[in-house]
Amino acid sequence: MDMKRSFLDDPATDPLVLGTRAVRTMLVLRAVLAVAFGLVALFLPDLTLLALAIAFGVYAIIDGVATVIDAFRRRRRTRWWLGLLGGLAGVAAGVIALIWPGITAVALAIVVGIWAVVTGLAELATAFRLRRARGRIWLLALAGALSVAAGAVILVWPEAGAIGLAVLIGVFALVYGATLGALAVTLRPLTR
Repeated sequence: MDMKRSFLDDPATDPLVLGTRAVRTMLVLRAVLAVAFGLVALFLPDLTLLALAIAFGVYAIIDGVATVIDAFRRRRRTRWWLGLLGGLAGVAAGVIALIWPGITAVALAIVVGIWAVVTGLAELATAFRLRRARGRIWLLALAGALSVAAGAVILVWPEAGAIGLAVLIGVFALVYGATLGALAVTLRPLTR
């Protein structure tokens, strides 16, 4: 058995489980951005599709870049590429939304739905890998499950229209942001 690999794959050594300050800060940043985006989408549901596409594009790029950076920080782990995949999906979705902001509500719904499913699956995979770790890893699994569920609903009913999409995305972003915020608050360094 490769001792280096077993240490790196040990959930007890994962930054998320250890609750490091950098991980908490990244989670808080992602939570604040998600809640802010959710509030804009809910309180201004009659935004034009152009404004919704731009708001989503900016949010997805920032969230994706943060996730890619986190994945590269943990690149010595065997499944670090899952975070990279989720982050790149976020960046790609954001770039598509910014390059073609006049796309129809259906096309935007498909982009958002795919992004939410990919991001959620990456978070579920991370939570599953860390399932034996002490702490509140179930909150990461909940965030991932919410993301997959919201993405699936969006993909099933993409014709809901810009206002319906804004409300659905707003609710998802608020719940998702609150869940990430709760995870950040409950993370504490493990005592040995």
